[in-house]
Amino acid sequence: MSLTLHFHPLASFCWKPLIALYENGTSFEPMFVDLGDEASRTAFLKVSPTGKMPALRDDARDRTVLESTIVVEYLAAHYPGSVELVPADIDLALQVRQADRFYDLYVQHPMQKIVGDRLRPKDKTDPFGVEEARAQLRNSYAIIEQEMQGKTWAAGDTFTLADCAASPALFYANKVEPFGDKFPAVSRYHDRLLARPSFVRVIEEAGPYFKFFPYNNG
Repeated sequence: MSLTLHFHPLASFCWKPLIALYENGTSFEPMFVDLGDEASRTAFLKVSPTGKMPALRDDARDRTVLESTIVVEYLAAHYPGSVELVPADIDLALQVRQADRFYDLYVQHPMQKIVGDRLRPKDKTDPFGVEEARAQLRNSYAIIEQEMQGKTWAAGDTFTLADCAASPALFYANKVEPFGDKFPAVSRYHDRLLARPSFVRVIEEAGPYFKFFPYNNG
């Protein structure tokens, strides 16, 4: 098989390319990475020297592709399917890429700050930084609330790279800083993402690992 995706099923940034692969039924070999296991870590570092996931290996083209957005861009360019994840229209493509960056930088990153802080030793936590991250999430929700008025998906009427990014970002963000009743358009968009078959599959596959997520009970 030409494509191998190195990933962990609980890692939010790994969900983005998984959704993209499932959207178009692209054949690939899943390679589970356990950074806590010396053999798995050593093997993975040969693929991704930074130790960051996901990593896509394409043996047919002798290419290794790193970073979640770039992996989806690569798939759209070299393994396209019926779902056009990166639009051919340049202006729409820019809109999609901008939304992708927004969800990574202003939803995923503050969410990960909050999660990471809970994993720290008690004498190493950063309450001020966590509150800053929560404020960033609330501000991002307010932006999304306005952006999603009258929209089905992040960039309009079709599912794209931007929605691949929004799916894990909003899923985990809602765990650490719930939307509540203040952001109904955000909640409705989140519900549509949760009903998307590709995302349903990702969540189901991650199910056995949710017990390791520090906010799984609140």
